[in-house]
Amino acid sequence: MDPRTWAQDVLRCHLCATPGPPMYCDICHIHLCKACVGEHLSDESKDHKVVPFKKRGFAPECLNHSKKLCELYCEHCNIFICLECVSSGEHLGHKQVELLKSLEAKKEVLQKDLQELEKLIYPKYQEIESNFPDLKADVKENSKKLTTAIGKHGSILHREIDTAINKLKSDVVEMESKHLVALNKHENEIKCICTEITQIIGYLKKLLNSNDVSFVSTYQSRNAEFRRLPPKLTVSLPIFTPHDIYREQIYQQIGSLSSLSIKTEKHGYTMESPGAESSPPDKPLIDVPQIITEITTEYGESNYNRLRNVSCLSDDEVWTAGDDNMMKLYNLHSKLVKSIQTKSGNRPIDIAVTQSGELVYTDLSDRTVNIVKNTQIQTVIRLQGWKPLHVCVTSSGNLIVMVTDDEKQAKVMRYSGSTEKQTIQYNDKGQPLYSSHSYAKYISQNKNLDICVADSESGAIVVVNQAGKLRFTYTGPPSTTKEPFLPIGITTDSQSRILTADIKNHRIHILDQDGQFLRYIDNCHLQYPWGLCVGTRDNLFMVERDTGKVKKIQYCM
Repeated sequence: MDPRTWAQDVLRCHLCATPGPPMYCDICHIHLCKACVGEHLSDESKDHKVVPFKKRGFAPECLNHSKKLCELYCEHCNIFICLECVSSGEHLGHKQVELLKSLEAKKEVLQKDLQELEKLIYPKYQEIESNFPDLKADVKENSKKLTTAIGKHGSILHREIDTAINKLKSDVVEMESKHLVALNKHENEIKCICTEITQIIGYLKKLLNSNDVSFVSTYQSRNAEFRRLPPKLTVSLPIFTPHDIYREQIYQQIGSLSSLSIKTEKHGYTMESPGAESSPPDKPLIDVPQIITEITTEYGESNYNRLRNVSCLSDDEVWTAGDDNMMKLYNLHSKLVKSIQTKSGNRPIDIAVTQSGELVYTDLSDRTVNIVKNTQIQTVIRLQGWKPLHVCVTSSGNLIVMVTDDEKQAKVMRYSGSTEKQTIQYNDKGQPLYSSHSYAKYISQNKNLDICVADSESGAIVVVNQAGKLRFTYTGPPSTTKEPFLPIGITTDSQSRILTADIKNHRIHILDQDGQFLRYIDNCHLQYPWGLCVGTRDNLFMVERDTGKVKKIQYCM
């Protein structure tokens, strides 16, 4: 056959050129008619595998034995094998299936998948896809409405600001007018006196040039009168004292957008997407609080190293600190996981943990607030004239620090990194919110952004809102206790409840976010409770100062 016409001709037998050969040798890769199959197999110089043309390429070549075709499938090894593979004993005891049966089973699965994709899955995805234009249009329309509403509200705020500014300007003009009236009046009085003095000077000169005794004798001196200078007019010019502009207060005044909630639904079950916020589920208080775990630490009165602080790294690990210069991480099995010494060698007054799991501590003697990043300690805040006592980390990542001025005064300071953003020190009457002594004043920000301070010296919980305005002061419930209320540690939970440790009465007070007493935790054999923190599952971690134990307590559902 002319090879130049081969590509244009029908398939032919490789040996006799008969058109439409029904057989094929998978090893030699040639087409054969039925009459030539015997002749082809008679060549014993190499192996042959003659199969119907439609099943050509069915048996793949063995990867381990060249020129050998696989006839079986090893389910254990998930590979095709030839007869030599079987005889080698490598697949002894493995389940082996004929290639044809394996192929038929696979094709059955493929057919089912194809049918499901074509008739069920793909149409459903097409239906979902068709909804996106409408959903996008709704998003754009809603954004347009929100932008318009925000712009309208912004115009109202601008008008209010303009009104306030114009009133101040008007007050300046009015004060200027009053000052000028007073100055003009005083000026006119002085001018009148100057005129009189000028006239008297002229009169005296005239008398001096006259020899008329009767004329000169009429002169009456007024110098004594003029020696008494008129009262000096002191004008106290007004000054403008701009207040600090707090961005968070401005945002609070403007309003806020509700959280974006992106949900995926599966068979009626709704799952929040990562990053989407939702209201916390209701977790009522249980009738009888109970201890879940007790962590035994190396702290304790017997070791002259009392335990004072605790902060949750997770629900399974907590940072602790006492009277020495070490901060220690324990797990629920009382195992010491990690220890870190303070940078200065001084004891840490308080500790906190950021949302990214970094440890923060205050150093009273060094006047610093420090953060531990990958075992490296960085000083974030260095105070001048003030000393840091206690610290907490806000939901936005700010640091709120209670500071004291050599026991003369105390105030709360908010920092974004090393930048001071807010100071809270006085109430509306100009009176100090917090006692001056450097006794414990643990601090915590509530879910509603209130700032809660346990002022042990004054025996009160002092709560201000985000802007620093006093909301309430809690000094204990009306019921009688053996000892005066002495709050030390303080923390809050997902329900905005406030928990504080009453060290002298060996109990925990639980309040709602408005300062109403809810109940005690006084049944867990607490001994000198000090530092507190609440985990992500609303379990309370509480340290006992003298025993050195950390108790994990369930108090709500």
